[in-house]
Amino acid sequence: MRLMQNTERDPSHSKESLEPHLPSQIEQENPPSSTASPPGGDALAATQVHSTTPSESLATDWTAQADPFAETRAVNLHSQSYAANDAGLDATVASRVHLSQPPQGQPEQADGLAATLPTRLAAAARAEQAESEDQPSELPLSTELGLLATQAPAELVGDGTPPPPGALFQSKGKASHPLRWVMLIGIIGLIAIAFLSAFAGYASGIQARKAAAATQAALMAQEQYELALQEIAAKDYERARQRLEYVIQVAPNYPGAADKLAEVIFEASITATPTVAPSPTVSPTPDLRSAGERLEAAKQQIFNSQWQAAIDTLLLLRKAEPNFQPAVVDGLLYLAYRNSGRDKILKEANLEGGIYDLTLAEKFGPLDTETKGLQNWARLYLLGASYWDVDWGQVVYYFAQVAPAVPNLRDGSGWTATDRYRIALGKYAEQLLARKEWCAAMEIYQQALSYGGDQALQEGYNRAYDRCIGEQIPPTETAPPAEVPTQTPEP
Repeated sequence: MRLMQNTERDPSHSKESLEPHLPSQIEQENPPSSTASPPGGDALAATQVHSTTPSESLATDWTAQADPFAETRAVNLHSQSYAANDAGLDATVASRVHLSQPPQGQPEQADGLAATLPTRLAAAARAEQAESEDQPSELPLSTELGLLATQAPAELVGDGTPPPPGALFQSKGKASHPLRWVMLIGIIGLIAIAFLSAFAGYASGIQARKAAAATQAALMAQEQYELALQEIAAKDYERARQRLEYVIQVAPNYPGAADKLAEVIFEASITATPTVAPSPTVSPTPDLRSAGERLEAAKQQIFNSQWQAAIDTLLLLRKAEPNFQPAVVDGLLYLAYRNSGRDKILKEANLEGGIYDLTLAEKFGPLDTETKGLQNWARLYLLGASYWDVDWGQVVYYFAQVAPAVPNLRDGSGWTATDRYRIALGKYAEQLLARKEWCAAMEIYQQALSYGGDQALQEGYNRAYDRCIGEQIPPTETAPPAEVPTQTPEP
């Protein structure tokens, strides 16, 4: 109402049109027809479309580019917009009216067209009508008029009907984006809640398992501690110590376990243990004879072939009187060690002991050839025996040297060098048969049979002989039958 009153009182404002004009339109307008208006005229006359003659209007419309906002505006203000807060902008519909034909100048058509033009006066009239119908508006009148004045026009559809509201307010489609973000945030929140719930359940399970293990360990520690106390009372400190160490390992902070362990260790250390009395060492009866008497006794022992007794007598004499006839004493020691070594090898079958005595005899003088050879045969015998059941080829190699020289040389097993050589030859021949070396096996069997054999050696020799001779004899070739010439009868 305030806007309408200001317009009616101020003639200068009533003469101005609310339609924006382009510069080209301002130059082509007819001042007498477009701006002349009586000062006391109708208030709605300022909103009417002024045109002079049909020819001038037609010329103006065809020569100037019409502003889409300056041609026509239609605002449809619904009364329901004053009842709801969110229907302020939906109540207005902007449309555009195209002037397909120049105006004919009829007053009725001009008045009808002027009635459809959106102006501030029309909006004020509608607002006054709404107030008269007791429909309160939640927005101030100035705000509503501002919204009406700034409402963007829209073109009519081809048949003159206004477009649907969704076409005018395309920005409403953007309202779905916040909802989409809300849904996305909700899904992410649900996933996070599920993950946190699973993690919390897993952590709870781990804690429960640890608690159960701790409870079981405490029960085991208590049981072992009680058993340890019983064993301490029975003075079985070793078993008690083991149980207490287990208790401390399972439950380091078990009350009293460390103190009891220290007590058990102390008691075990002071417990009297029976000591075994060492057996008295038998010492030889001291020889009170003189050095000369000892020397004569040693000579008599050597003459009686009491080699070990002579060695003991001479060693005591040398220890007691180192400077008493050292050359004679050393000579007697040489004879005693040499003869002792020979007897151990040939008579006692103690090859290791005989080799040792002969080695000691070499410290007092060189050995003779026979004794040195005997020492070497004994060493070869021991080397060949060390390969027994391991490498029959090596056994054959060593005993092939010992058996011809000392066939009766034997060790503690009672097997002579000849027996070992024959057995080794048979085993080695079997290996050659397994490798299909028939001729080599036949030769080895022949050597074994030369030292005396048994039925197994003879059968092996026959098999090797058959295979070896069978490969050497070439197959006999049969001569083709002689061709006998046939005589052809003469005619």
